[in-house]
Amino acid sequence: MRDSANLPGGASGETDLIIRGRRVVTPEGEGAAAIHIRGGVIAEISGFDDVAPGNLIYESRDSVVMPGLVDTHVHINEPGRTEWEGFSTATRAAAAGGITTLIEMPLNSIPATTSVAAFQTKLAATAGNLSVDTGFWSGVVPANTHELRGLWEAGCFGFKCFLIDSGVKEFASVVEPDLRKAMPVLAQIDTPLLAHAELPGPIEDAAKHRSANASRRAYQTWLESRPREAENEAIKLLLRLGNEFGTRIHIVHLSSTDAIPQLQKAKATGQPVSVETCPHYLTFTSEEIADGATQFKCAPPLRERENREKLWASLREGTIDLIATDHSPCPPEMKRQEIGDFLDAWGGIASLQLSLPAVWTEARRRGFSLTHLAKWLCQAPATLAGLAHKKGSIAPGRDADLVIWNPEASFKVDPAQLHHRHKLTPYAGRDLMGIVEATFLRGVKIFERGNFCTAPAGKVLLRGQ
Repeated sequence: MRDSANLPGGASGETDLIIRGRRVVTPEGEGAAAIHIRGGVIAEISGFDDVAPGNLIYESRDSVVMPGLVDTHVHINEPGRTEWEGFSTATRAAAAGGITTLIEMPLNSIPATTSVAAFQTKLAATAGNLSVDTGFWSGVVPANTHELRGLWEAGCFGFKCFLIDSGVKEFASVVEPDLRKAMPVLAQIDTPLLAHAELPGPIEDAAKHRSANASRRAYQTWLESRPREAENEAIKLLLRLGNEFGTRIHIVHLSSTDAIPQLQKAKATGQPVSVETCPHYLTFTSEEIADGATQFKCAPPLRERENREKLWASLREGTIDLIATDHSPCPPEMKRQEIGDFLDAWGGIASLQLSLPAVWTEARRRGFSLTHLAKWLCQAPATLAGLAHKKGSIAPGRDADLVIWNPEASFKVDPAQLHHRHKLTPYAGRDLMGIVEATFLRGVKIFERGNFCTAPAGKVLLRGQ
């Protein structure tokens, strides 16, 4: 069977490269196929043997060929906090992990991406530093409603807000009156509002009731300081306002499964809401975290084993749409490992390069397939960002962004092999399944078997281009 599109190539229109294998994951499922690439775009998908002599062929053999991953929740922090992470290191880590598209978050850089001027500063910082294609979310903060349409027209893919202190002064949290100003604008331009969904009230109440003898080195102290009610109530507020104004709502990094029933109800009524969780919530549990192991600190927190299994169940039935890393690194000293203080340590997990094997390791144990993986890590994130016509699937007309990997091979995470700026990660020493063998960006091999194959070849992605 042959699936093709009439796409321009060089002067001759001939195929530039064919990638073929026995385990190609397309929207129709997994099977043997040959992917014909012309001008950086998938021109045709044919049968495995339907290849004319003389073509340049990359043989993936029995390794899996999947769409390049799309990660829509990454903190790169450049400019202003490049010592935390930067475009060069983050996008190299992405390429090594089979991720070909990143959408970067608007906070942690200085200036934060909350104005058109700041957005232009952000774009200038990417020059020569992108190993993968990269787009940007902008921010909703108090008193920037007048900037939203301009940011949208400048090419951002949507907007992010915090309902609680973000941890950096440059990106202030919003309350209901702020949302009531911003949401009608976002609804009018039909763009999603991504929300860090925790309200301060339940967290402040938890602090009042914390025992004076509670150990700041104990993970349980951190867990109890960020109760599920903070998430549940924030999601309730967002759904109510989203329904009132017709605004698309996206819940980032869902942790509390107590919120699942209200999300199910909203989806059942047709409300435009989507949900993500992260590899760390699907991997780690509060019961396993040792005293002082602040590399596990994130917000919302890692919760109990039972909660983790309910997250997997919600992925299975579709309430949770996608998985994104929330790669949020910082200089190691900010993790306060020397004293192991969970309450004072920076909250964020570095995992960008490990997304694919981390998710696959846990997914395969629960009977999920490679097509599930492609949906959660590729197709659904591309849809959220409005990039499904270009990214996230192996189909004619899409960019030839591909990852070739061995799902049966295992490895032990060695931080020295990670390419993001700082190597501190809770995955250190963990055995994971799935080794990335090669990454292609728009038909060009950018990474293979531990080596980068080209100079940075990533492009800035702007909405509407």
